[in-house]
Amino acid sequence: MSGDFHTLSLKATRDAIADGSLRAVNVTRAYLDRIEILNPTLNAYHEVFADRALHTAQRVDAGEIKGPLAGVPLAIKDNLCTDFGHTTCSSKMLADFRSPYTATAVRRLEEAGAVILGKTNMDEFAMGSSTETCVFGVVRNPWDTRCVPGGSSGGSAAAVAAGLCAAALGSDTGGSIRQPASFCGIVGLKPTYGRISRWGLIAFASSLDQIGPLTRTTEDAALLMQVMSGQDELDSTCAPDDVPDYSAQIDQPINPLRIGLPRQYLSDKNHPTVAAMMDRATAMFKEMGATLVEIDLPHTEFGIPTYYIVAPAEASSNLARYDGVRYGYRCENPTDLVDLYSRSRSEGFGDEVKRRIMLGTHVLCSGYYDAYYTRALRVRRLIKQDFDNAFASCDVVMCPTTTGPAFPMGQNSDDPLAMYLNDIYTVTCNLAGLPGISLPGGFVEADGRKLPVGLQLLGPVFEEARLLRVARMHEKASGLSNLIADI
Repeated sequence: MSGDFHTLSLKATRDAIADGSLRAVNVTRAYLDRIEILNPTLNAYHEVFADRALHTAQRVDAGEIKGPLAGVPLAIKDNLCTDFGHTTCSSKMLADFRSPYTATAVRRLEEAGAVILGKTNMDEFAMGSSTETCVFGVVRNPWDTRCVPGGSSGGSAAAVAAGLCAAALGSDTGGSIRQPASFCGIVGLKPTYGRISRWGLIAFASSLDQIGPLTRTTEDAALLMQVMSGQDELDSTCAPDDVPDYSAQIDQPINPLRIGLPRQYLSDKNHPTVAAMMDRATAMFKEMGATLVEIDLPHTEFGIPTYYIVAPAEASSNLARYDGVRYGYRCENPTDLVDLYSRSRSEGFGDEVKRRIMLGTHVLCSGYYDAYYTRALRVRRLIKQDFDNAFASCDVVMCPTTTGPAFPMGQNSDDPLAMYLNDIYTVTCNLAGLPGISLPGGFVEADGRKLPVGLQLLGPVFEEARLLRVARMHEKASGLSNLIADI
């Protein structure tokens, strides 16, 4: 078999190692060599566990480690705790932090035989849409290194798109898996809230955060979902529902299929390439016999303001623990306790994190709580009702993942509102607790380089299997599968 192991999908890699046509050590070493060559340009990884990864691969080859992912090299977003290496959230605040435990999702991957290559860079504390707020430097898009990879899971998305791992884990609070998946031309699945345990995920906004896979095919996403999903006694918000076999029917088209097209998402403010992508996708599904249904999601316009009240409010509470006392960054020579708190936090957090903490603290203050936070929770309920009503007439909702392709580095750095609006089509999914998937929708030419645009599918709660089947239908019809950037 060819030595270009990075061109194989996760499933193909897993199968080749299982039948003995590939050795896990050779695959792992090839990925590590590719990381050594390309990571200085992309900055996708913050920390690489070369010795540990090779040791795990050797145990797979020796038959000591078995499982549905035996020998498959994966990357982990650096807000997932591991009892090896650092867990930094790409922040000065946790630059030297070593977790005493491993997140449930990561532990389940390792129990399935996966080889963990390293930790990927991200927007600090997962707060961003471009992976430019990382304390370890910006991450670059492998399709065009002048552009951002999206965020906050930009390091994971860039690593998958560049063939620096077979797949990766990210987290999605308002689009942080799906938006970088769109910008990097890969598959990104945000599960239903409660489908995958959040134990060991460093919290940003606890009622919105979800862990999910970033892969190059829908089949690969199904395999990772199968391993990670299911009840966890360590996470009380993790649903006890039975986990379906996501791979069993993934190649079986849904017929009849009703696809909802929300009028609010088909805006003339979308980049022309996004409108063209939607036209292509619509035509493809029509040819496959799907019925296109126009639906109404009337509270869509309130998604961004609602999200930027709820998420910062929860962040303000979650990040209060970083006070310079117990763990994390501590300022030098504090004069008293107040000085310790204030300087440790002001020096340890970056500007975007401080901006969101201050916003969240403000909306939770006495006198503002009802005017902002309570009202946002009411609107959140209305957004959920909009989707419930829509799913009465359609099986899935189809819309763009983003309003356009990846933007140049620095373009929105001084305009927080412009940056926040990148998530206009993704935040409502989190507010409603729904599953959503972004898949490659095509490419646009920009200055002689091609940039991906993403197609998004949203489904009812705990219907990831349905989303994967519909996504697989598009994947087969479009031929946009297992894409790797030629960097």
